[in-house]
Amino acid sequence: MLHAENLQSGYGAAQVLFGVNLDIQAHQVVSLLGRNGMGKTTTVRTLMGMLPVKGGSISFDGQVISGLRPHRIAKLGFGLVPEGRRIFPSLSVYENLVATSRNDYGGSWTLDAVYELFPRLKERRNQSARTLSGGEQQMLAIGRALLTNPRLLILDEATEGLAPVIRQEIWGCLNRLKAEGQTILLIDKNLKEMHHLVDRHYLIEKGRIVWNGTSQELQEQPELVTQYLGI
Repeated sequence: MLHAENLQSGYGAAQVLFGVNLDIQAHQVVSLLGRNGMGKTTTVRTLMGMLPVKGGSISFDGQVISGLRPHRIAKLGFGLVPEGRRIFPSLSVYENLVATSRNDYGGSWTLDAVYELFPRLKERRNQSARTLSGGEQQMLAIGRALLTNPRLLILDEATEGLAPVIRQEIWGCLNRLKAEGQTILLIDKNLKEMHHLVDRHYLIEKGRIVWNGTSQELQEQPELVTQYLGI
């Protein structure tokens, strides 16, 4: 579904990505792992068209999308849950959800489906989004992305900074999405939960992919976790 080859990108004159290669097949859950500052979010922003592609290429279902504007990429079926959630704080929960909803591909995600997935959002649908807890705001960010009925769902730091009980609720949601066939690119640090969810991991170090393999292969090579994810 998604193929990035020799991807190079960065901020102004500062290059961050140095030849990233990434493949995501339909219905797979793929993770991008690495310490802070190694290029994970830069990769996401480049895939979404928020940063310019300075070298290499990105294709989606065989169509080259390098150089497209973010709104054009989103219309192809990309749904993003960004780092920091980026909800609209002055809008209600309901308004946040319907602001970006679309169903161009005959997808199954409706407002009622999101409320069924996250009952707390239904309870708080008339509240201002700024009054929600951090975990509820993350649910809102995920629900908002699902209402675009994405073909590829990208979650940047899906459970970062959340209470353990809320993290478990988010992981339960992601496992359900996988079971329903949703294609996902996931950035997170909770390897214990990801082992049961992710089909293929990519390790990034200083803007380069240094290893990729299955969850089983990563479990069999704990030295990789120490070398590339340890503090």
